[in-house]
Amino acid sequence: MQREPSRDTLDRVFEAIRATALSHAKSARELDANLTSAARRIASVDFAQYDPHEVARRAHGMMVGLSDMRMLLRDEIATWQRKGLMTREVQKALRDLIRISRYATDMLGEIAIGHRTLGDGERTWRAFSGPDFNTLGHPSIPSGAAVDFEAGDVLLMRGMAANSGAIARIGDVDSQYSHVGIVHTDRRGRQFVTEALIEDGAVVKPLDEVLSEGLGRCVVFRHKDASLAARAGAMIHDYVQRSLTSGMGRNIVYDFSMELKGYKRLFCSKLVRQAFDMASDGKVLLPTYKTSLFMKNRDFFNRIGVTATETFAPGDMEIEPDFKMVAEWADYRVTSDLRLIDLTMDRFFAWMDAEQYRFKETLAVNLISGLGRFASILSPDAKTLISDVVPKTPIHMRRRTIATIVMLHKTTQTVVEELRRHEQSRKAETGRPLHPTEVWALIEAIRAREGGVVGYLAPA
Repeated sequence: MQREPSRDTLDRVFEAIRATALSHAKSARELDANLTSAARRIASVDFAQYDPHEVARRAHGMMVGLSDMRMLLRDEIATWQRKGLMTREVQKALRDLIRISRYATDMLGEIAIGHRTLGDGERTWRAFSGPDFNTLGHPSIPSGAAVDFEAGDVLLMRGMAANSGAIARIGDVDSQYSHVGIVHTDRRGRQFVTEALIEDGAVVKPLDEVLSEGLGRCVVFRHKDASLAARAGAMIHDYVQRSLTSGMGRNIVYDFSMELKGYKRLFCSKLVRQAFDMASDGKVLLPTYKTSLFMKNRDFFNRIGVTATETFAPGDMEIEPDFKMVAEWADYRVTSDLRLIDLTMDRFFAWMDAEQYRFKETLAVNLISGLGRFASILSPDAKTLISDVVPKTPIHMRRRTIATIVMLHKTTQTVVEELRRHEQSRKAETGRPLHPTEVWALIEAIRAREGGVVGYLAPA
C-alpha cells in the first residue's frame, strides 16, 4: 500500500525540530524535554513520505541546518554547565539528539549523491575532503571550506571495522565514534597526530596519513585555551616519541582495561586525557562527563579485558564543555554501512544485556586466535596469512580477546552483508534508505530464522 505524501516539506519539518532543540530552557527538566522531543521527532521522520527527487534537490540546505543545530547546541554546553543544567538526563538527551540528527544528515547525503558506494579497490576520501558536501563547518566557518588544523586539536574518528562499531556502542550512551587522537605542530610547521592504537600502542603519525587511513567520519574539536591545547599536543607528542626512540624502542602498549588511573598503558582517549593533564599540571582532567560501563552481562567486557565501570570513551568528546566543534566530516558512500554496523551492535548488546547472550567459541576460532597471538612475533609475511581476521595483533593481547574480536568480526560481517542487500534493494526501488526500525526488524528476523543463534552469539 502506497503511503500518502506528506503535506509539509522535509526541510520545514527539520526547521521546526531545530527550533524546538534550540529554544531557551530555564530548567534542566525543560531542557531535557526540548532535546528529547527533537530527537524523537527526527527519529520518527519517514523518508517514504517525501519525494526522493525533491529531497535530493534540497538535501544540502537541510544537511547544513542539522549540522548548525548540533554545533550551536554544543556552544551552549558551557553555559548549561555553569547554570547546573547538565544533569545525567540532559547529557543523554543531548548525545541522543546529536547522534540521531547526524544519521539524518547521513541519509540526506546518501540521497544527494544517488546512493553511490565505493567501487572495487576504491577508498574513502581523505577526511575533510570530497566533492559531496562532505565537510560541514561551524556556522562561523563556510561549509565545505578547508579545515585549518591547529596545535592541540582533538580528532574524533570512526573507521570501517566491526570492532570500531563495538567500541562506539560499548557505553551507556551510544556513539558513532571509536577513536581519538591529538594534533601536534612542530617548529617547522609539520603536523602530526599522537594516538593509541589497539594493534600498535601509542604512536606518532603525520596528520595527512591519519586523515587518509580509510576513515568513515571525523570531527575536529578545539579547546578554548589555545596555548593549553598547544602544550598538550606538544607534551604528549614528545612523551610518546621518547618511548619509541629510547632504550629498546618499545612503545607504550594499549590498555584494554579502560581504567583511567595511571599512564603506564594507554587507550586512545586516555592518551588525550594524559595530554591535557600534563599540560595543565593536573587542573584539566578529561572527561567532564564520563561514560558508564555497567552491564548486567559482563561476559563481553571480561573477554576483551575491560575492568572499568566508568571511563573516558571517545564519544565523550561530543559534550566536553571547554571544546568547540570546529567541523565534522563524513564520506556518504560508506555512511550507510556504518549505520548498519551501529544498528547491528545495538541488537547484539541488547541481547547480551537483556537475554544473557554470549559469544561461544568453536575449535576453528581457537585455532585462529592462537595463530593471531603467534603471528604477533612472526614476520610481516607470516602475519598476512591470517590478516583477514586478525590484521595485526600485539604481543600483550590475550588469546581470549583475540577470539572475541574474531567472533565479533565474523558475526557482524554476516549480518551486515544481508542487511546491505536489503538496503540496496530498497534504495533501487524507492530511492530511500531503510529506517532504523526496519533494520532492527530485519535483524530480529535473522535471529528467528537461525533459531536464536546468530553467528557466534547464542543464549547462555
